[in-house]
Amino acid sequence: MNASRFQQLLEKAANLRLLVVGDVMLDEFVWGRVSRISPEAPVPVVEVQGESRYPGGAANVARNLRPFCSAVDLCGLTGADPAATALIQLLEAENIATRGLVADAGHPTTVKTRIVARHQQVVRVDRERRGPAATAAKTAARQRIASLIHEVDGIIFEDYGKGLLDQDFVEFVSGLARKDRKIVTADPNPNNPLIWKGVSVLKPNRGEAFAMAGLPDPGAVESPLEDEPLLETARRLIEAQGVGAVLITLGEHGMLLVERGAVPYHTPTRAREVFDVSGAGDTAIALFTLALCAGASLAEAAEVSNHAAGVVVGKLGTATLSPAELLAAMERGAGSDSAN
Repeated sequence: MNASRFQQLLEKAANLRLLVVGDVMLDEFVWGRVSRISPEAPVPVVEVQGESRYPGGAANVARNLRPFCSAVDLCGLTGADPAATALIQLLEAENIATRGLVADAGHPTTVKTRIVARHQQVVRVDRERRGPAATAAKTAARQRIASLIHEVDGIIFEDYGKGLLDQDFVEFVSGLARKDRKIVTADPNPNNPLIWKGVSVLKPNRGEAFAMAGLPDPGAVESPLEDEPLLETARRLIEAQGVGAVLITLGEHGMLLVERGAVPYHTPTRAREVFDVSGAGDTAIALFTLALCAGASLAEAAEVSNHAAGVVVGKLGTATLSPAELLAAMERGAGSDSAN
């Protein structure tokens, strides 16, 4: 994709409004250094130098979208707790609409705390309660989505398996989207087995794709287009899930796009350096969907998504990127492709 085509997509995206539906959480980072081992146990002692908080999960998808489009709505469940207050404040500071968030007092806000020393994650502490959300909370979430659906140009499901998304909920939202002819994508979770019929594209990573298809993963080969087990997995997902295409993220091997009735398309990794993969999948689904809503083809959207993910893995923490950073990455990629 050349720079002028990408600029055209950026201009169209700037007028769009998207809705992210899924499991929201609060990401905390404790930054420090390790200089000794604890005398109490064979573990490192981290001397804390700083702390930061970011919207996580589906909230991070919304955060990745916001620099590129006119508005983003977020629908998910929080607890009625200080973590929810902190999350909402972070979202509002980034101009992300929170009217779709529903507080469920029996379901505390998920908080993931990562302790990082010298660019290496030492440990992650999760505070959460898995399990179905309260019926009243889900009903309220449905009502809020129904009130928003006519205002948005596309919908992203972000499933972390925390309790909001079940089959009835997904079918309800997908049905509303189908009536309004909205583009819908999903980042699925194999631990929450759902049928995503009505969704345009699924975006699992390699491990998730094999798990969803019920197939063993024999390991990656150098060329994804020659990886027959991977290709068969993608084809099975398309048929079993009733979707039009599957975009599988492959880490250092880039991304593989398999569309029903079309030749598979592979885009190699665009990452120049990898410091932190936290949230990279959120970036990938966000920019892929936004590009589709702006009129990109599936292959063009995969390229945009791949370049965006390549930028954020070069940053520490749950990172996002700006349109200028993405444009620069696209231009570097175009130059590299033409030189090969």
